[in-house]
Amino acid sequence: MNNIVITGMGAVTPIGNDPDEFWKNLVAGVSGADYFETDEVDNFPVNFLCEVKDFEPLEYMTKKEARLSARASQFALVISRQALDDAGLVIGEDVEPNRIGIVMNTGGGGIIEAELGTRSLLSKGPRSVSPFMVPRGMPNAVSSVVAMSLGARGPALTSTLACASGSYAMIEAAHMINRGEADVVVAGGAESVISTVYMAGLYKMGALSKWDGDPARASRPFDANRSGFVFGEGGAAMIIESEQHALDRGATILARVLSGSLTNDAFHVTAPNPDGEGASRAIVNAIDRAGLTTKDVGAIFAHGTSTPLNDVTETIAIKAALGEHAYDTPISATKSMIGHTMGAAGAISAVAAVYSLREGIVPPTINRQTPDPNCDLDYTPHKARSLTYQTAMINAFGFGGHNVVLLLGAYNGQNDR
Repeated sequence: MNNIVITGMGAVTPIGNDPDEFWKNLVAGVSGADYFETDEVDNFPVNFLCEVKDFEPLEYMTKKEARLSARASQFALVISRQALDDAGLVIGEDVEPNRIGIVMNTGGGGIIEAELGTRSLLSKGPRSVSPFMVPRGMPNAVSSVVAMSLGARGPALTSTLACASGSYAMIEAAHMINRGEADVVVAGGAESVISTVYMAGLYKMGALSKWDGDPARASRPFDANRSGFVFGEGGAAMIIESEQHALDRGATILARVLSGSLTNDAFHVTAPNPDGEGASRAIVNAIDRAGLTTKDVGAIFAHGTSTPLNDVTETIAIKAALGEHAYDTPISATKSMIGHTMGAAGAISAVAAVYSLREGIVPPTINRQTPDPNCDLDYTPHKARSLTYQTAMINAFGFGGHNVVLLLGAYNGQNDR
């Protein structure tokens, strides 16, 4: 994948509705967690989350597009348009419509539409159910809405790998280009499944944080007192193209897509295999495929969910894959600030990694106040760190045992191989 590059980015997150704002607040250690209230259910057990704030979809789409799109699809379209603008790419001029692909992944997509439709059915009868419930709610709407709005007629797909969906989009985009199916791909992840049913289910399975203090301190990756993740929403997208295509159109190249790897634990429907073998194997495979060594990994953007199982297992996997170099590699957990955005998480971390490579700053992991002896690596606690490096690793692990590892590299010119 050494000839695959990134030329544009878009992001909508709980700490910023464009990539620059997101990055500024990430480096500053700003938390997007806050209280929320619901009048739908008495004594609801969860009262905080990481929600996208002040989101204005009509700045990027028509009223009709907004009305026919679930919130996740609105995120998908906004981040795609942001990324195209950032890349200075005009469909029909810089790339033929038949040669631009869409890979927009998600965990739940518009699943909330099923809940809303069910409420209408039970309270008002079948005639009250919207005819748009299915097209708004289908998971692939996050890619099809983008393709229709942009007029992108190349391959368009949505892969659902739970919490590993977002970063896998970059790998599939690179494959599309290498297979000759597209010259440019809009790739990313979008998620908004903030619903009482979904949150209640996550709470009952023990996944959500039980923190009873300030919501800003609830997401605590790798901290001894972590108790679960903070639910979040958002999305991020990148423009992926061949290096030659980018150079031919005079684009500014932001970073390189070096390699990626996908494995499965085949262990449990939600829990990671405690030996970390699947995750470790994904890390090793990605490094090998990039033609690198473990010492080439300069920083890690961790999955870091703040759950008791994940953080220990991820630490074990990193140590098994990198050996002693694991102790010398700074690790950043973006979820400490934006919560767990599920199918968008890996894509948002990839945006952070590109900024990090370009600006020489590793964002902090906030709220790590009490060290866990089982999580004994360098998690960049509390404050961002200046670091010039060449290769960033993004980890994403999903329910069902999915392990996705993405390697991005700094771009140093056409002869950089």
